[in-house]
Amino acid sequence: MKQFLTIIVALFVANLALAQEKNKKVTFEVDGVCEMCKTRIEKAALGVDGVKYAVWDIPSHELSLIIDERKTNTMAIKTALAVAGHDTKELKATQEAYDKIHFCCKYREEDTNDNNKHRP
Repeated sequence: MKQFLTIIVALFVANLALAQEKNKKVTFEVDGVCEMCKTRIEKAALGVDGVKYAVWDIPSHELSLIIDERKTNTMAIKTALAVAGHDTKELKATQEAYDKIHFCCKYREEDTNDNNKHRP
């Protein structure tokens, strides 16, 4: 009987471990304004182990990801973005990290508008 209970418990624990998805789609908002921000945000996200795909949409500010939940989570990605100088709703970049981004990428500025962004 003890062996039977041990097997049941082991199967339950194994089932919980497998509940994490190998390829999960995730989206969340990341502050930024331009192509340079896009490059920086995508590079920071892809630098996190377990992130397989990352595309940031400039107009909507949505970062679309495919992640391996066994290797990472959204907070680890948001931390990498904050280190790169970009805010999310849950985690803000330090002033020091924000100050390192290019002057025209300053999304916190009140007078930020599309007219003075990067031009080809």
